[in-house]
Parts: sequence; structure tokens; C-alpha cells
Amino acid sequence: MREPLHYVWDYTDVDRAFWEEHLETWVPPRLIDAHTHVALAAHRRVPMTEAMRRQYWVNELLEPIDAGGAERCHRIVFPNREVSCVAFGMPDLDFDLEAGNAYLGGECAARGWSCLAVVCPQWGPERVAALLDRPGVIGVKPYYSLIGRTPETRDAHLEAGIFDFLPHGQLEVLNDRRAWVTLHVPRAGRLGHPDNIREIRELRRRYPRITLVIAHLGRCYTEPHAREALPLWSEDPGLWFDTSAVMNPACHRIALEHLGPGRLVYGSDNPIFYMRGRRQYEGRNYCNRTSHPFHFNREREAAEIEGRYTLYMYEDLRALKQACGELGLTGRREIEALFHDNAARLIDGIWSAQEARHGR
Repeated sequence: MREPLHYVWDYTDVDRAFWEEHLETWVPPRLIDAHTHVALAAHRRVPMTEAMRRQYWVNELLEPIDAGGAERCHRIVFPNREVSCVAFGMPDLDFDLEAGNAYLGGECAARGWSCLAVVCPQWGPERVAALLDRPGVIGVKPYYSLIGRTPETRDAHLEAGIFDFLPHGQLEVLNDRRAWVTLHVPRAGRLGHPDNIREIRELRRRYPRITLVIAHLGRCYTEPHAREALPLWSEDPGLWFDTSAVMNPACHRIALEHLGPGRLVYGSDNPIFYMRGRRQYEGRNYCNRTSHPFHFNREREAAEIEGRYTLYMYEDLRALKQACGELGLTGRREIEALFHDNAARLIDGIWSAQEARHGR
């Protein structure tokens, strides 16, 4: 039986069987998805073109999901679970960021979710402070592509410094508010790039009250990237990492070994990770396999293999489960921390700081 999920994806009996076999008894009853994109398609200002879709594989999946759709999908992919979110819109100048922030902040406040406002580096401290004053908003989502729009490529600013797209004026406000920042590290060298290491350490030193969450384990999707970068942060208990879009169990294992389950928060990177398929690795590179005829999907696998594909987010969850099992992290308290309690504690701390600031 097929049930429409999002974009070109359905939820199928293959997915139900995968959930029952691998995840039903492992995923805890409450989750906070700390890295999920929620937006209105009506807020897209620049239409997606075939040329843009060919630039980068994520562009082929960049179909926004609204709050109602996201909630419906949660009920399907996390059956009988209580799901909340730390949600943010599309960090993309092809979208109306102001409208997106206003929409999502209202939806999050109404649903009991938490919202990160997408911020451009050109926005002044007062503008960021006003965003943080909105109901439901606990922090911000910066991104290097928000430095400026370049239609020919999404990565014109990939080699920018962190303070180029998260400037000090904004950081001072965020530090004062103890706000949450989900940071997608720049540079082709990913988290292990020497300049990223230096700048993150500077950020932590100068703005220690910010709740800094490094997205995608610092973009450590392959074992070599994870091994060279994640151990460097074992001695900074105030630095957090989300697990989103990491499908390699070796990367999760390295993160758990050196950071521990108390410093990780679960994230899905949905709606991107509703894609069906699997990821394969060769050294520092990865290849996305899927059953849909996208431009990037040039080397298809046999029909019997594609017929067994499940959702990327389920493969991600199984990889995390495998890593926990390999390290003997099988206690419910540890798993519940990863999926809910760590994020809940961070969120509660931010709201408590806000209440104290207003003298409540």
C-alpha cells in the first residue's frame, strides 16, 4: 500500500517493514527533530529551472513543505511517536526570507515547536533582536549562500569565513539572548579545515552563551572527514552537533566516541531526506543512489535493488542505531537523550534565560 508522502515520494510497504524490523523498538516515544526545513512554496521568488536543478543534487529536491504537511509526514514516518521540531525555512535568497520567518514563527508558536529565523549577514543587530522577540523563535539559521545570490552556482561563497555570514554585530545580540545558532560550516574542507577550527574556537571564546549547534556533524559525511575533525572538539562540552543527513554509521560512531550522546541532537534534514535510496562511499566522496530519474542519478542500480530502497531518513536512523550498538550505547536514557532530552534541555535553557531577562 502506498501513501503520499512529499514531492515525488510515497510511503510504502517497504518502509513499513523497515520501520518494524529496525526502528520500532529503538526510536523512543518522544522526538525533537532539531534540523528540519519548513516553508511555503508561495514564498519562492525565483522559479526553479532545469539549469538550476542540474547544478547540485539538493536543488532537485528543493520542494518546500509547509507546517501542516510536515506534521502529517511526522505522523506517517514516526508512527505512534510524539514529534516536535526546531524548524527553519529555506536559507536561500531565491525565497522571501522575511515572509518565511513570519510564517514559520507563527506556525511554530501555534504547534509548540521552536523556530530558528533565517538571517542574512547584512541585517543589523536591531533586526536580529526583533526576530528573537517573536513568539516561538529561539535563535537563527545563518548560511554562507545568503551573502549574495549567484544564479550560476550555490557555492559562490563556499570558501567564505564564518564571520562573513554570521557577523560579530549579530553574534553579540545572540550571545546576550543565549540564542540557538545552527551553523552549517563553510569551505570544501568541511569541519576539519584549519580556518573553520580557528573561527569556531574564536566564536566559542567570544560568545560563550550562544547555544551553538554544528549542523550535519560539521558536514562530516565520510569517515575520513569525521576522523580528522570530530575528535578535535571532545574537550568543549558547550559545543553541540546535530546528526542530520549523516548516513554513514562510522561517522556517527566517531561522533559518539569523542563527543558522547550528551552532546548530539537528532536532526532529519527533511524534506530532503524523504528521498528513497542509499548512499555509497569512496574515500572522502559519497554517491547518492535513488530510484527517481533525477539529473544526478546517472548510474542506476538494478531494479531488484532499487525495489528495496527505503527513505534516506530511515537509513540515517539505522546508521545511528548501528553506531550506538557498536559502542554499547543501548540504555533508554542515552537514546532518549539523543532524540529528545538534549534538545529539550537546550530549548528550556533559552526560554528560562528569556524569562529572566524580562524579569518574569
